Amino acid sequence: MPQIDANIVTIVSGLPRSGTSMMMRMLDAGGLSALTDHVRKADADNPRGYFEFEPVKKTKEDPSWLAQAGGRAVKMVYRLLYDLPPGREYRIIFMRRKLEEVVASQDVMLSRRGRQGGNLSQDKLIGLFEQQLAEFDAWVGRQPSFKVLYVSYNDTLTNPSATVQAVNAFLGGGLDVAAMSKVVEPELYRQRGES
Repeated sequence: MPQIDANIVTIVSGLPRSGTSMMMRMLDAGGLSALTDHVRKADADNPRGYFEFEPVKKTKEDPSWLAQAGGRAVKMVYRLLYDLPPGREYRIIFMRRKLEEVVASQDVMLSRRGRQGGNLSQDKLIGLFEQQLAEFDAWVGRQPSFKVLYVSYNDTLTNPSATVQAVNAFLGGGLDVAAMSKVVEPELYRQRGES
């Protein structure tokens, strides 16, 4: 069992469709309890579940949920990280995935729900994501209460043990690394980018 200070909040973040749910499952399997409300159910796009916690969406207005997040892992889309209040220590596991795969995965998910994406072309959307991520990287580097570990979704699928070891070290050790590795399921890797 990891010995994580109750004042430290571990956050799994990244763009939507970047592997955040997989990382939440990995942490939970490794012994770091996931803070989730099970409101959003598993579906064809995330057959193992979303591991979401609805109160994070209103962090700017009401950050009181952080009182129950210490020593646990919670998932937040990266745009919500800007709303976290000072006064706590945050450890962010930030998932990176090839942007063409992120866009393709979002398109498939929207299509499956009978919805259309925005009016931007794939290239423009990728450019927008690149800009937003660069702005986030610059911002988070100036936040003294944030420590960030960047994790490649793509590399995790091909070499889960390297990711697991890096995450375990980042969080201070004590995770069940064997159980974490077993969570990685390359067969769920469906929207692949061009090599």
